[in-house]
Amino acid sequence: MKACFWVASCLVLSNSALALDLSMPSIFADHMVLQRNQQAPVWGTADAGAAVVVEFGAQQKHAVADADGRWRVDLDPLEASSEARVLRIAATLADDTAAREIADVVVGEVWLCGGQSNMYRPFRMLVGPAVDPAYEPVAEYLRDEAANANDPLLRQYRVGPDYSPLEARTQGRGNWSRAAPREVNEFCGTAYFFGRQLRRELGVPVALISCNLGATRIEPWMPPQAFESGEALKQEYQSSLAAYQNRLEQWDDDRERAKYARALEEWKKARAQARRAPKEPQKPEHPSRDKQFCGTLYHGMVRPLIPYAVKGAIWYQGESNSGYLPEQYGRRMVALIQGWRAAWGQEEFYFYWCQLASYRSANDDPVGDEDTWALVQDGQRYALKLPDTGMAVLNDIGEARDVHPKNKVDAGKRLALWALKQAYGRDIVCSGPLFREAKASGSRVVVAFDHAGSGLMVGRKQLMAPTQEVDEPLKRFQICGSDGRWRWAEARIVGTDSVEVWHDEVPHPVEVRYAWSSNPEGANLYNKEGLPASLFKTTNLRLQDEAPRQTPYR
Repeated sequence: MKACFWVASCLVLSNSALALDLSMPSIFADHMVLQRNQQAPVWGTADAGAAVVVEFGAQQKHAVADADGRWRVDLDPLEASSEARVLRIAATLADDTAAREIADVVVGEVWLCGGQSNMYRPFRMLVGPAVDPAYEPVAEYLRDEAANANDPLLRQYRVGPDYSPLEARTQGRGNWSRAAPREVNEFCGTAYFFGRQLRRELGVPVALISCNLGATRIEPWMPPQAFESGEALKQEYQSSLAAYQNRLEQWDDDRERAKYARALEEWKKARAQARRAPKEPQKPEHPSRDKQFCGTLYHGMVRPLIPYAVKGAIWYQGESNSGYLPEQYGRRMVALIQGWRAAWGQEEFYFYWCQLASYRSANDDPVGDEDTWALVQDGQRYALKLPDTGMAVLNDIGEARDVHPKNKVDAGKRLALWALKQAYGRDIVCSGPLFREAKASGSRVVVAFDHAGSGLMVGRKQLMAPTQEVDEPLKRFQICGSDGRWRWAEARIVGTDSVEVWHDEVPHPVEVRYAWSSNPEGANLYNKEGLPASLFKTTNLRLQDEAPRQTPYR
């Protein structure tokens, strides 16, 4: 009966010359992956009042387009399937019918992959020579992976960049591809190795919705409602909106083109006379293409994906915020996660992210809050207070000379550990040590950690090789006394989950920090599963006979 319906629909379609509108977001295309074990929305637009039928497998769902032409059906929870099937959609109104067939649809796990350039970085960019020759073996591994990847059930939907400061887009643009030679060149490296690990562990199709853009702060990815979560965010959004509207009113295309032409001529003259070429002026762009405007990338790139069923999201971003209100990053990240979860409206929406990798030259002296990279990292740690979240620590796989470290292999694997533990119920250690509490007793401070695994160890990580336990002193602990001066501290492991920290010249410690630097070179606290400890700061130590301090960083 269903087959008869579909044949009849197609016959009417051939006679009606597509007179009836039927449109769907661009993510509904050949090679798509549907999320298993939860309702899978299918939606789009048609002429108002049109009867819409969606068929997939044994399911047939019906809807009627509302007055604005919008329609939606929810497929019942599907079992994982590697079988390439067809998703059929037909809309009928009076004597007109429009129909679509979407081929090679499989069912598995779907993850949204957001952030800036370290999430975006595709194989075609990763396979180039390493900035530091010491990391060339990683680049060679990536070249080999790109040349030999052949897993058609690991797929990526690449969202095209789009800016929309005020209006929520619905269509979006992008395309599906599979992890095969040539196609894999556009796969985002971090997401690819996350997905590859899930494929190996779960044995089901995996989809990566790559929705990211280089050199972007967190604010353009936040939904407008996320800016209602705090007074500072409200004021920032209102200020940004006023500035945008003012720029829009003042914008004149002819004037800006003329100004650019003059600047370009001056640059050409200066270049001809200078030993070192000055920076070329940038072409002016309309205010609507300001990629840092609050909410513009959420409207333009994220919103068209909602409510496509996903298991959750992975996130790699924060570099751009190290120069923009870094001390507020943690609360903004919480607002983003809560905003995305509210927008999707699913029962579960897991969210895992990469803590910023080490970068720039290592510091010889202890540093404080002037290190904005560390402030962002600590804000990322703060966001762990939300449930169903996790953080992959990368302070041992960064590169001092490259903000885009080559080792996306371990980054993806460490994200996958969180997913396997939380989202898929595996009994594994998913994280390195995370600060739990600290207690001072005289001149000594004992720091206790969550995620100590089978115990703490001093470790050394070389490129992509497993971490090795070494017989060396702990490094990169720093301690501050009542004089306000920071010193490098002595530290030793004193229990399965504890480290004792001290300095002979600090009789009354008030704070301890670990790996607090944009590049904590030599930081070597791990658990025995080989996962590194995150940076942390204790803040306002209490004596052992006082009530335990409650920390937001858990």
